[in-house]
Amino acid sequence: MKTRRIERGEKVAPGLVLTRDLGSLKKGRVLSEADVRAIDAAVWKDLDVLELEPGDVHEDAAGRRLATALAGDGVGVGEVDGGSFPLVARRRGLIALDAARLTEINLVPDLAAYAHPHDYVALEGDVVGRAKVIPFVTREERVRRAEQLADGGIVRVRPFVPMRAALLVHEQIAEAALERARRSFQEKLSFFGSRLETARAVPGNPQALGQAIRDEQRAGARLLVLAGSRSMDPQDPILQALELAGARMERHGVPAYPGTLLWVAYLGDVALLGAPSCGIFTRATSLDFVLPRLMAGDHMDAAAIAQLSSGGIVAPETSYRLAPYRKGVPRGQLE
Repeated sequence: MKTRRIERGEKVAPGLVLTRDLGSLKKGRVLSEADVRAIDAAVWKDLDVLELEPGDVHEDAAGRRLATALAGDGVGVGEVDGGSFPLVARRRGLIALDAARLTEINLVPDLAAYAHPHDYVALEGDVVGRAKVIPFVTREERVRRAEQLADGGIVRVRPFVPMRAALLVHEQIAEAALERARRSFQEKLSFFGSRLETARAVPGNPQALGQAIRDEQRAGARLLVLAGSRSMDPQDPILQALELAGARMERHGVPAYPGTLLWVAYLGDVALLGAPSCGIFTRATSLDFVLPRLMAGDHMDAAAIAQLSSGGIVAPETSYRLAPYRKGVPRGQLE
């Protein structure tokens, strides 16, 4: 591209790019025939413009191409806004972000691309990322390099998988408390498109608990939560019940707070979660780190659980990572 200063009286041609505002014509605009006529009728002394050369690409065309390359499955490209092109979630789900390739793209001169972090919970219509070309004009080879790096998409939205869930409480609990836990857990599950099939109290002995686990598995539950677990106590009957049912403990304790005492086990492909009390469902806890991953179909093995330790403090300032279950309250909470 060539930079030019046009003095009043010199010819202004279509295709030039303004680098300063002139009345209603904003900087960065590619001049049309109508724009040229408006400029001829306006009062001005000089104009700063760019003249495109072969291989140059205007920021709007380049930005749209960059955004289109970034958008993977479940992500669309919106109209330019404030000089950048938004990446918009087409469905509810978890952000899947290739951070390494995104970093490479941001090493290409003139280009900027950014997105919400991996495993961010997105609603349909959310802006989950943006793409922008910094100068008014960039080079074709730079845009093409980014398109090659982004092959197949960099930002995706993984859909949640509808599944049946069950809640078993193995402690002495009032009916009102059980009903409150049922309503709260059902509300969280419904956000992901799943449903709570059963919620019931079970006698607190290993045999009854083991039988209840197997019954729910046979009934088609894909997620089973056991509230009232005393995971610090090696004599906790639920820990014995897991062995009787043939389940395997994946991780005894989650590296996040609050909710460190949560545990994760599996019976075949059925995920089992052990929570210390029913109160865990209304608060934002480690459960709200684990639940979206399970609802997206992830198998939360020991390594995946250990990775929750980075950013494992559940607090208002970090709640952007949690699901927005209810409008008007912080993410991850119901009240």
